[in-house]
Amino acid sequence: MQPETFALAGRPVRRVGFGAMQLPGPGVFGPPRDRDQALAVLRRAIELGVNHIDTAQYYGPDVSNELIREALHPYPEDLVLVSKVGAQRDASGGWVAAQTPQQLRSGVEDNLRSLQVECLGAVNLRLIGPEESAGASTVDFVEQLETMVALREEGKIGAVGLSSITLEQFELALENTQIGCVQNAFSLRSRGDEPLLERCHELGIPFVPFFPLGSAFPALPKVTEHPSVQAVAERLELTPAQVGLAWLLARSPNILLIPGTSSPTHLEENVAAGSVQLDADALAELERAAD
Repeated sequence: MQPETFALAGRPVRRVGFGAMQLPGPGVFGPPRDRDQALAVLRRAIELGVNHIDTAQYYGPDVSNELIREALHPYPEDLVLVSKVGAQRDASGGWVAAQTPQQLRSGVEDNLRSLQVECLGAVNLRLIGPEESAGASTVDFVEQLETMVALREEGKIGAVGLSSITLEQFELALENTQIGCVQNAFSLRSRGDEPLLERCHELGIPFVPFFPLGSAFPALPKVTEHPSVQAVAERLELTPAQVGLAWLLARSPNILLIPGTSSPTHLEENVAAGSVQLDADALAELERAAD
């Protein structure tokens, strides 16, 4: 049996959490299509036992955090809120690096204000490269870390996380401070960061995959479209998405999931994936999806 929880920022959280990225409008920009439904999804997540919510002030911007506050404040005692800094949005919804010490500090304080908390469970430093933004940051990585450490020491964040990093950057970070979690793209069909996952497992650090089921980007193929995933789902009477999420939970005990959705039905399916135990035949079949 795989563990049901794993420690995040010193607190046990269920391994299937909730990602708020899909709550705003298309492109993670602007208001939700259905505000009442977005609020209902957040409240239902808590009812289902979710106690780890991942968000960011620049989702919307401002939209995700405001929805979380309206739906859930005052928050359950066991809820761990995790946000991220290092980016912002331009007027057209583009992603722009925001990684100077002043921008990082403002990002954390904006999250605290919008969520109405004094301290966040963890905040991820999201690195933005030139492939994502023409205005990619040239701020020294260690200097960014120093700002995050200062915010932790001030009691504004419980742990420093990292997002979209290389193994080399992770090792450099460890030379400078404790790391509370890592968020990188990872799925059954996109396993390029397995060495980083293994290193996190070795150190007992949560690894939180984003795009756990792939995406529209060619480099991150959709998990649910692979024939092996579909065959396993049919045999086990699951959805392909549940199979992809269950594979991640089986892959390593330090993996925490934050699948996002604005659909109550999909939320129920995602949380139910936490109880799926894939048998040996299923795991063997799913290895074909990595080819």
